[in-house]
Amino acid sequence: MNQSLKPGENTTISSSQGRVEVTHAAGNNLDVNLTAFLVTDTGKVVDDSGMVFFNAPVHPSGAATFAPPIAHGDTVSHSISFDSSRLPSNITKIAITLTQDGNAGGFEAVKDLRAIVIAGDQTLELAPEPFSQETGIIVLELYVRNGQLKARSVWQGFASGLAGLCGFYGIEVEDVASSAPAATPAPPPKPVNIAKTVVKLDKPGSSHKVSLEKGPSAPKVIRVSATWVDNGDGSDNDDLDLRIGILRPDGRMSIIQAPDKRGAFDVDPFVFHTGDVVCASASAPGIETVEINPAISQLMGGKVVLVCSVYSAVDNGAVSVASLKPKMRMEYGDQVVECAFEFKSGFFSSMVFTYVIGQIEIDQDGIHLSPSGVTSKAGSEATPWLTRKGDKIELTMDGPHVFKGRPIERSGKKQYV
Repeated sequence: MNQSLKPGENTTISSSQGRVEVTHAAGNNLDVNLTAFLVTDTGKVVDDSGMVFFNAPVHPSGAATFAPPIAHGDTVSHSISFDSSRLPSNITKIAITLTQDGNAGGFEAVKDLRAIVIAGDQTLELAPEPFSQETGIIVLELYVRNGQLKARSVWQGFASGLAGLCGFYGIEVEDVASSAPAATPAPPPKPVNIAKTVVKLDKPGSSHKVSLEKGPSAPKVIRVSATWVDNGDGSDNDDLDLRIGILRPDGRMSIIQAPDKRGAFDVDPFVFHTGDVVCASASAPGIETVEINPAISQLMGGKVVLVCSVYSAVDNGAVSVASLKPKMRMEYGDQVVECAFEFKSGFFSSMVFTYVIGQIEIDQDGIHLSPSGVTSKAGSEATPWLTRKGDKIELTMDGPHVFKGRPIERSGKKQYV
């Protein structure tokens, strides 16, 4: 069921779970970002965890989860998933906002701006009136009224960007002046750093190191996601799987994939796959995510190396993995590293089923990332495999075949735990 909402209109949402997607035309010097604020009846967050965005992508309750933006040709898509059944009793509203931080100007420079809410078989379409120099927008509100989830189209603009929105919802930001609209005074939560550092790695041989923070304020998770898009061939075979190979300090390998080998965050192997995604569509990318315990190196007793690959099963039919434009994104606190590899035209055949996006080394003090671009041989479903060769790590594509929901085929002496 499709329904359009004009600014100011609201409607009931029949399902507690769903997704908000905001799309716009790509453009030079744009830096559009989505942020959700989870607030109480006072319109304020309870604490800094009430802000869900690129530096803090998951609310502790699981009621809101941020996904990185994805480009589909000339369109950029931002999304956030919600589950109102998981909202704490004192939180009654999720406000979805946008900011334009690039030097192209305000939202006047952002063309074809649209938002949709997808919940069960219900789709809400929200289109704004034209904007001018506003750099922050409240797009819509998801709120609970008499036990029922509702959506309100807002599209209210502010000239003060993310800092102003933070102030409006009761969050104090670090090193950014806030000119928020007037609001009822409330004890401010601790300051939130809204700056982000994004490093893009797209050439084999390039690398980047991220320092692991110490102490109670250190980020509690390393989050790695793989994204892919619909290749537009009209088939339903746009199904990739994020697979993580873990090389332990003692040389043994572990394999993490969904839904059958999801791992665990707080116990061995300290890597958890959040769930299987079976397709990508024109309106939404496929995204699979794993969460890595930052203490994995200490817990396993030495350097741990992870090989991150996407895999398309032979059962899915002939599909060029490269045509799905897979990318890997690692987030740790305010640091973001993106890995992708630009293949030469004609490099890929439809018989390549595994593509290694990147490799991550985690030791006591840091995280070292590098892109890969290594692929399986044509027609092979072999698994990426890591082996220690003195101080070096060797990557080969001859590991045991690991099929989802099917018996495991072991290759020679190579075993995993």
